[in-house]
Amino acid sequence: MSMPIVDDAAKVLADPAAYTDESRLHTALSSLRANAPVSLVDVPPYKPFWAITKHADVMAVERANQVFTNWPRPVLMPAASDEMQAAVGIKTLIHMDDPQHRIVRAIAADWFSPKSMRAMGERIEQLAVRYVDQMRDAGGECDFVQEVAVNYPLYVIMFLLGVPEADFPLMLELTQELIGSDDDEYKRTMSETETMTALAEMFAYFKTLTDSRRANPTDDLASVIANATIDGEPLSDIETMSYYAIIATAGHDTTSATIAGGMRALIEHPAQREELAADLGLMSRATEEMIRWVTPVKAFMRTAAQDAKVNGVPIAEGESLLLSYASANRDEEVFDDPFRFDIHREPNKHVAFGFGVHFCLGAALARMEVGKFFAELLPRLKSAELAGEPELIATTFVGGLKHLPIRYELS
Repeated sequence: MSMPIVDDAAKVLADPAAYTDESRLHTALSSLRANAPVSLVDVPPYKPFWAITKHADVMAVERANQVFTNWPRPVLMPAASDEMQAAVGIKTLIHMDDPQHRIVRAIAADWFSPKSMRAMGERIEQLAVRYVDQMRDAGGECDFVQEVAVNYPLYVIMFLLGVPEADFPLMLELTQELIGSDDDEYKRTMSETETMTALAEMFAYFKTLTDSRRANPTDDLASVIANATIDGEPLSDIETMSYYAIIATAGHDTTSATIAGGMRALIEHPAQREELAADLGLMSRATEEMIRWVTPVKAFMRTAAQDAKVNGVPIAEGESLLLSYASANRDEEVFDDPFRFDIHREPNKHVAFGFGVHFCLGAALARMEVGKFFAELLPRLKSAELAGEPELIATTFVGGLKHLPIRYELS
């Protein structure tokens, strides 16, 4: 085996703070794509991994899902967290490979089908109106992230699950603590053990919900999960709780990050904002560009099930790879002028939802939420500007803006 390429620029991928400084992050990722697209990273407290930064290589790994598996390390976490989650037995959809992944994914698939999305459309439009009205009533200034972007998609996904509205604030707190475990503002303590507390509390909440739905099933996704069977056997408690956890977090934090980042992009590109407001027929392309621009899921991990190569670089069986979506979505070989926000971009071959068998289950719902929110907001938005410094969350997995102070005029 040839000597592995080790490029110091790749260390940003093992630094949660790097995602709070987009200039630093993308300078490093651009250098990696040009000089070391497959680079070995060994930075404690993480176990070593190969950084995969080019779009073509990310796609090649995604396609080879039998060679590069999700199990046992789907997300970059400190080694202690890897071991703790394994000991608990957490196994969500992102931890699974086929055939188990296909079988478990099918449990909720109908709830995210085109037919179901059409049925959800009216409710999502009502929620979009509700939050735009709240912006109007706020008096022309707000922290767009905390007052709008985190709440609107939270209400959508909790409505889908059938969680009582009185419990939404608790779900928001827990999802932010789980996704924000690397961020000083969101995490509970510096302790890995304490970080798991939020997950334990979420599991306890959904255990109560499961018991309720098994005793008295209702017409919601929680009932489908609670009463699901595989080969005639119900899901175990940990399987059921894991399913709820991935729906609650993935269905909320990714979309809120896209809406917040999309709002910032439209404020910073007023001509495109005005054009989109005047022609909502551009919304589909604009939505895809917001998703590419933000890339809320920064990376996923894969593990080599056998000796393999990526871009000519040998990867040994058992070694881990980090697929940098943040880098792939700025790849100069795929996107013309990739650092330009462009609501007309077509084609837009972003990998923000992944690719292949693990393509995001909730992609259609996320697209609908983003599109309907801005379709309601923009025709009513007379002016908008930043009212303070935007702040990004520290992360190595899912994230975006955590604060976006804005000033606006809204009808």
